[in-house]
Amino acid sequence: MAEAVANILHVPKRNRVSNRRFMLVSVVLAAAVLIAIAICGAMLMPEAIKTDFTQKNLAPSPAHIFGTDWMGRDMLVRTIAGLSTSILVGLIAACVSSLIALILGTIAALGGRLADRIITWLIDLLMGVPHIVLLILISFALGKGFWGVTIGVALTHWASLSRVIRAEILQCRESGFVAVARRLGVSRIKIAVHHMLPYVLPQFIVGLILMFPHAILHEAAITFLGFGLSPEQPAIGIILSESMSYLSAGMWWLAVFPGLALIGIVMLFDIVGSGIRRMVDPSSAQE
Repeated sequence: MAEAVANILHVPKRNRVSNRRFMLVSVVLAAAVLIAIAICGAMLMPEAIKTDFTQKNLAPSPAHIFGTDWMGRDMLVRTIAGLSTSILVGLIAACVSSLIALILGTIAALGGRLADRIITWLIDLLMGVPHIVLLILISFALGKGFWGVTIGVALTHWASLSRVIRAEILQCRESGFVAVARRLGVSRIKIAVHHMLPYVLPQFIVGLILMFPHAILHEAAITFLGFGLSPEQPAIGIILSESMSYLSAGMWWLAVFPGLALIGIVMLFDIVGSGIRRMVDPSSAQE
């Protein structure tokens, strides 16, 4: 049977297995790198704020791979610590935002027409306002800082995933196995727990993972603009914002290496999210 399906799809069985293994290895390696950066950054946090004016404004060298800044702080250590802060913000904000999306999407699909209209209106309203503007307003109203940024990101990133979950639950509600369960007298709660929740769980997990890079980029953006984390924290947005004053003096390494590191982190999250999405989606798992 498997060989017949492979012949129909014109994909050799060996290649399909290799592709799936390659995706799995890529996801595991990318996740391991992200975890290592988060742990190392937390451990290096005291070193990231340590100053040494005898080593200030040094260009990249074997002793300081990313160079040093105007206060003699090692830019490699500050970059890793900043990435760790961004990953922590993204982790908390993405988890909270995904739970909001799951709850509201479920209520919209199963709570009746009035609930569906209200939540759909909220989704349209939120998606009609630019994320960065709403995020700045919420962060500023909450006093900025770590929790201001985290809460702001969490409250502005649930709309798209909520719409996906609502559509998936509506599709599941009209499926044949749910109709059979209703005829057999199964309660709504059991149907939701045993049928609908497993049905939307893959989309929820993928949406949660893909929300990380958006949260990290928006945290860096508002911190760069001065509405995010406090200046004493070694965050990527603060590093990039402070480096703008020294680029004209030729200190290019203050912005180039942290910027490339931020892009690399976003790409790692994209690898993890895309890999999991392809593995849980039957239509693309063997591509």
